[in-house]
Amino acid sequence: MAAHYQIDDLDRKILTALVDNARTPYAELAKLNGVSPATIHVRVEKLRQAGIITGAQITLDPQSLGFDVCCFIGINLKSAKDYGRAIEQLHRLPEVTEAHYTTGHYNIFIKVRTRSIDELHQLLINRIQSIDEIQSTETLISLSSPIQRQISL
Repeated sequence: MAAHYQIDDLDRKILTALVDNARTPYAELAKLNGVSPATIHVRVEKLRQAGIITGAQITLDPQSLGFDVCCFIGINLKSAKDYGRAIEQLHRLPEVTEAHYTTGHYNIFIKVRTRSIDELHQLLINRIQSIDEIQSTETLISLSSPIQRQISL
């Protein structure tokens, strides 16, 4: 990964377009920006090598797939040294879609998606709170998520 790669206006336009639709053809990006498709290809490759573009992915709508419950769980560990083992076990739970090592009240803050409140209840009791390294949890249920986006350039 290149240290502090400096993006310019063309890079910014390319990134904005690809974040909006990662399947945008290079030829279309080239036409929109008045450059050749080869220039777009070279720029995208440099952005990949710099670690700015880390992949392209399809975004799924969890509710359309039946995952109606979204919540955030603050986790307090028994000891700071338990972090690695706790993360390892949380990583095995497919319902955990994000995990953050945080400052403040919690050691770890996770995002969880389940199909129902009952499924969330079972996940908490049988799988998350049973992890030995976890001292306590606090669950906050999301009622809606009106803002979901990538960073703006």
